Amino acid sequence: MKKNMIGLFVLAGLVLSCVTTQNTVRPVSVKAVESETVSVEKKSKVGLKRKVAIARFSNETLYGKGAFYVKENDPLSNKATDILSSKLAQSEKFILLENASSVSTDDTNQYGFDKKQLIGVDYIIVGSVSEFGRKDETDSKVFSRSREQKAVATVNIRLIDVKTGKIVYGEEGSGSSASQNKQSFGVGSSASYDTSINDQAISAAISKLIDNIINKLTDAPWKSFVLNEKEGLFMIAGGASQGIKVGDIFIVQQKGKEIENPQTGGMITLPGTTIGTIQVADVVDAVNADNEISICTLHSGAIENKNFTNLIVLENEK
Repeated sequence: MKKNMIGLFVLAGLVLSCVTTQNTVRPVSVKAVESETVSVEKKSKVGLKRKVAIARFSNETLYGKGAFYVKENDPLSNKATDILSSKLAQSEKFILLENASSVSTDDTNQYGFDKKQLIGVDYIIVGSVSEFGRKDETDSKVFSRSREQKAVATVNIRLIDVKTGKIVYGEEGSGSSASQNKQSFGVGSSASYDTSINDQAISAAISKLIDNIINKLTDAPWKSFVLNEKEGLFMIAGGASQGIKVGDIFIVQQKGKEIENPQTGGMITLPGTTIGTIQVADVVDAVNADNEISICTLHSGAIENKNFTNLIVLENEK
């Protein structure tokens, strides 16, 4: 009898536990959703894309330069170039032009780009890995053993004005990365040569510079040029790949006069004069982004100057 009663109590307890069991749902934070929405909105507002040329990085250190060293296959310089290109691409603000060769010929400049490639490009990014080193420290005790591998890198970045060839900006950034392995009483992970920290150290160095580089590249307003006019329609260089959309309004300026600076002997371009605005009516696709054009109508003002080489189309930042 007692066994039957105990069995009934146990069965009843199991039934009650099944009935009262339920899934716990965590409440969703409204602030988290709002912040995520804001971040998506910020990402979508990237503006018109600038065209930027990235020259192959140079390796100014002695790391990896053995008897069979080949400059074009230098792992440090190649990795630094790839990391910078990737970070600039993630910003969605640029059309990137990269040249794998650092050898100049009769048709190219000292950075390996020819004149046709640099049409519409304001800046060439030139970089170098000026410092790179690794340190391996091992600590052995009676019952334990640890090993730490550390890589340190310093990267230099320069922005070259395509038209003048002058350095308009330069900065240096350093970064490091480390990995550690421990063993106690023979238990734990063993440490082999870790090559990943090389890339992480270079990435950390470039990450310290990337925001300043992006800000400098986008300081000057986006600009284009009037290519032709027919029956009141103005054709300008640039299209969908640069973010131009139907309905966009651009400012048209007449170039300022060029005068010689008596202090330096160089030429100075005076500020231009705004003569009107144009609105995009159609964006013409092209196989090559360099051949894209947009067709615009006059929005305000008057464009009577048929010498289109003296006109500049600027982004309307209002």
